Amino acid sequence: MSIRPILKMGDPLLLQQSQPVTEFGTPELDALIADMFDTMHAADGAGLAAPQIGISLRLVIFGFENNPRYPGALEVPRTILINPVITPLTDEIDEAWEGCLSVPGLRGVVPRWSKLHYEGFDQYGNRVSRDADGFHARVVQHECDHLNGVLYPMRMPDISRLGYVDALSLDVPEE
Repeated sequence: MSIRPILKMGDPLLLQQSQPVTEFGTPELDALIADMFDTMHAADGAGLAAPQIGISLRLVIFGFENNPRYPGALEVPRTILINPVITPLTDEIDEAWEGCLSVPGLRGVVPRWSKLHYEGFDQYGNRVSRDADGFHARVVQHECDHLNGVLYPMRMPDISRLGYVDALSLDVPEE
């Protein structure tokens, strides 16, 4: 397939509400998903949302065995998630550093639910239903935020905890 350009923060398309996917199992959807995986892997991403490549559909992908951008992160299962719904399983919130392919070179501390349930569909219309915690839960929330026009800096309660990776004095991997 092909690697697509990733939109960067400031592009108005990243601030739009995405539209539900209404047709499953189409060659167009399969090609889009293949392009998204190619694009995510080329950028060493943990996930990617369709809006990040300029497609306003409620479609996210994520997953990796190991990721050079997040070397300490546990494996996240390879997932295609269409028209997702997220339900928190606890009121517990974790704060951790996040990065984003649409916000290159920066990292920020973002609060997220520590445990959640997500459901939706795969590209064939089969139901996907899974519980997640830790980094897996963080990735799901981050990618699904893109479907609602939300970038991680918009979730940060303390903007002083946003910085360029090469200037941060913390143990934060390079982009």
